[in-house]
Amino acid sequence: MALWRMMMLPKYQLLALLAFAVAMVFLENQIQKLEESRGKLERAIARHEVRAVDDHHVQEGMREVMADEEDDMVVIYNRVPKTASTSFTNIAYDLCSKNRYHVLHINTTKNNPVMSMQDQVRFVKNVTSWKEMKPAFYHGHVSFLDFTKFGVTKKPIYINVIRDPIERLVSYYYFLRFGDDYRPGLRRRKQGDKKTFDECVAAGGSDCAPEKLWLQIPFFCGHYSECWNIGSHWALEQAKYNLVNEYMLVGVTEELEDFVMMLEAALPRFFKGATELYRTGKKSHLRKTSEKKPPTKESIARLQQSAIWKMENEFYEFALEQFQFARAHAVREKDGELYLLAQNFFYEKIYPKTT
Repeated sequence: MALWRMMMLPKYQLLALLAFAVAMVFLENQIQKLEESRGKLERAIARHEVRAVDDHHVQEGMREVMADEEDDMVVIYNRVPKTASTSFTNIAYDLCSKNRYHVLHINTTKNNPVMSMQDQVRFVKNVTSWKEMKPAFYHGHVSFLDFTKFGVTKKPIYINVIRDPIERLVSYYYFLRFGDDYRPGLRRRKQGDKKTFDECVAAGGSDCAPEKLWLQIPFFCGHYSECWNIGSHWALEQAKYNLVNEYMLVGVTEELEDFVMMLEAALPRFFKGATELYRTGKKSHLRKTSEKKPPTKESIARLQQSAIWKMENEFYEFALEQFQFARAHAVREKDGELYLLAQNFFYEKIYPKTT
């Protein structure tokens, strides 16, 4: 029995040795697999880190490009007289320091809205090349100027506000006689003339004649001679074309808050904070014409018989339709308060896929 046990012992040792050898081979194999997995993981992490760095650089580059584009931006507000233009411009002045842009008033001799050819060239060069003033907000009583005529590839952004033609004329009539609450001590050109707008219409006066309605069309038509031919159908169609194709947004005096809100959403570089300022600031309705009396129905009816009023009103209604269409896709009203719609698009199915 003892002899049998002695003979079996080497067999157990051999089996144990064999088992140990198999276990070692298995462990080495597992270790090798782990090493390979670790290598793959390290390479994947390295690729991810490189991609993250690249993405970060791309994002930073995009931010820099966007910042450069915003810093190079120019907005031109070729304001039509008596359309709440001073009230709106004061918002731009109040925000310029906070939002880091420059405001420049285009002061033409005798408020002439048509520039000479040499002044057009100078103005285009100033606007496009005056880097120290960018980003810039230019405003002034100047008719539309097509920058592409001068070889400019990056055009400025045009905005404007227009008003019901008769309301604008009535406001301008009394402004020339009584001024406004913005600069009440300034002597106006017709100061001392106490004749009301209705009396002027009844007497067939020149300051209330239908020809005085012809202003918003030529301001949008531009620097062509035909634009200033009173009653020109070509000028009307050109003004419509420019409004749709050359202006980012044209608001109306009667809905100025909506205009301000939409500009803040579209151009926050300039108008961030504009809506709140318009609603609560002291300058929201700063400029009010003094002694203004609403015209009678008879005076309105008499002006509306003219072909000039019909054309100016057609342009106003066209602009109002465009503005209300844009507003309907941008703004909603709830409980008497206006609010902007959230972003309504996103990107998908982006190829090629990144690994």
